[in-house]
Amino acid sequence: MAYNPMAAYGTNKVLTATPAELTLMLYEGAIKFCNIAQMAMEKKDFAKANLNMQKARNIVVELQSTLNFDYPVAKDFDTIYSFIFERMTAANVSKDPAIVDEILVQLREIRDIWKQVMKSAKDPRI
Repeated sequence: MAYNPMAAYGTNKVLTATPAELTLMLYEGAIKFCNIAQMAMEKKDFAKANLNMQKARNIVVELQSTLNFDYPVAKDFDTIYSFIFERMTAANVSKDPAIVDEILVQLREIRDIWKQVMKSAKDPRI
C-alpha cells in the first residue's frame, strides 16, 4: 500500500488534538456532511443525501454521548442535540434542503460559540 501523506496528516491531527479541538472537528464534520447532503438533495441524489445525513447524525450522537452531566450546561446541550437530531431525521425522510438550512444555522452557531470558548480558555482576557 502506498504512503498517503494527506491521510497521515489527518490521522496525526486527530491523534494530537486536545478534547476541545476534537469537539470543534466534530462540529466541522457535521457541517460538512450536512452541506454535502443538502447539495445532493437539490440534485435529487437521494442515496448520497442519505449517506451524508447519516454521517452528520452519527456525529451528533457522538457529541451527545460524550456530555458530562456533572455540569448543568450538559442538559442544555443534550436538548439542543436531540432537537438537531430530530430535524436531521425529518430532513432525511422528506429530503427537504430547507430543513438542512435550519440545521446548518444551529450547527454553525454552536461551532462559533465553541470557537469563542476555546479562545477564552487560552486567553482569559477575551
